[in-house]
Amino acid sequence: MSTAEPLDGLARRLPAVLGRPVEVTGLAQASGGASRETWFVELDGGARRLVLRRDPVGAARPEGMAREAVVLEAARAAGVPVPLLVDHSTDASILGSPYVLTEHVDGESIPRRLLREPEFDAARGKLARELGRAAALIHRVPAPDLPSADPLDQLVATYEELGEPLPAVEIAFRWLRANRPTGTGRTLVHGDFRNGNLIVGPDGLRAVLDWELVHLGDPMEDLGWLCVSAWRFGSPLPVGGFGTREELFDGYAEVAGRRPDPDAVRWWEIFGTARWGVICRSQAQRHLSGERPSMELAAIGRRVCEQEHDLLAELGVPRPAGPGQERRAPVSDLHGRPSAAELVAAVADFLRDEVVPGSTGRMRFQSRVAANTLSIVERELALGERQEQRHRRRLAGLGLADRAALAGAIRDGELDPWQPETAAAVWEQVLDRLAVANPRHPRGIS
Repeated sequence: MSTAEPLDGLARRLPAVLGRPVEVTGLAQASGGASRETWFVELDGGARRLVLRRDPVGAARPEGMAREAVVLEAARAAGVPVPLLVDHSTDASILGSPYVLTEHVDGESIPRRLLREPEFDAARGKLARELGRAAALIHRVPAPDLPSADPLDQLVATYEELGEPLPAVEIAFRWLRANRPTGTGRTLVHGDFRNGNLIVGPDGLRAVLDWELVHLGDPMEDLGWLCVSAWRFGSPLPVGGFGTREELFDGYAEVAGRRPDPDAVRWWEIFGTARWGVICRSQAQRHLSGERPSMELAAIGRRVCEQEHDLLAELGVPRPAGPGQERRAPVSDLHGRPSAAELVAAVADFLRDEVVPGSTGRMRFQSRVAANTLSIVERELALGERQEQRHRRRLAGLGLADRAALAGAIRDGELDPWQPETAAAVWEQVLDRLAVANPRHPRGIS
């Protein structure tokens, strides 16, 4: 789907909003953004900077955008660090689609920089506690008319609509149903409270961003989501990669006057891991269905196995001994060398070594995504045939035809996922997929 620049609309709109003549002297689309677009807006040669978030053109969700604007103002009034709301509208004729326009907040939002750059050493040391305080403030915001649905039922329904049963997710659903916490209350919930949706400076937390998933629900959902392994970016520390759960709970208690129940937070952490796996597959479906053709969305679909790995590890499903060195497919006697895998690897290296260094902004990001995607294809070409043979043997040993049958047998209680043979079959198919999608992913779960 094409993206129309909002430059002309901003030039017309901003003088009326700001009450003075204004010139838009810079406009750049941010990298990433699977559901909404983010644009950085520079006014009058850099005298003022704004951030525009809008729905993709042709894929408007006006109710959600209006709700986000209302909640931003309510959160700011309650003391939550959020950007100042400058303008918003659900009228697609103004900037091409519904939007929210806020002040720019200086700082860093890219997780890997926050976790590694020396500039943020002092901030990292106190960030988990700060986020605990911020979460407690969010949960004190008066809740306007917000969506409210059973989150587990909603997640299962979304998963089932995708039509791709996943054994590890079925195990998680069984556990989630059996261990659901009660009595944790209902408040406003941010819905995407995590590393990557924060602005942080050397002095600490400056703003909580991306309120599009705000809803009414269990406040512990935000804390569990923050602790999901996907938001640690390789760090062993469970809270966003920069702190401990104890620090997070301490900060929360300072504002809320009560300490979160660790078991409730763990339930939401496991729910969040399953949720992110389903979201990854849902994002890929938007590409596959033609709703929003996108290389980035397509690539996200291959991240599902990362969340399956984390679910199995978090739930303690017995893991078999690690596989030996993967054998790569022999070079075709017909086509010779370079093989298909070697050709794909050469193009990926070209993107990484030549295109990425010479690009900026969104093009740099997309080129990196393209290179990583080609590396996935290269590994599947090299390893996939033998993996498929192993996969068929595993299923045959359990008397099953395919992965969907394995997932169904777990869901129906016909197979016990903690029984060694079943556990091994689930683990091994996840590890095979990880060897293709992201062989660096497996790590300990804190």
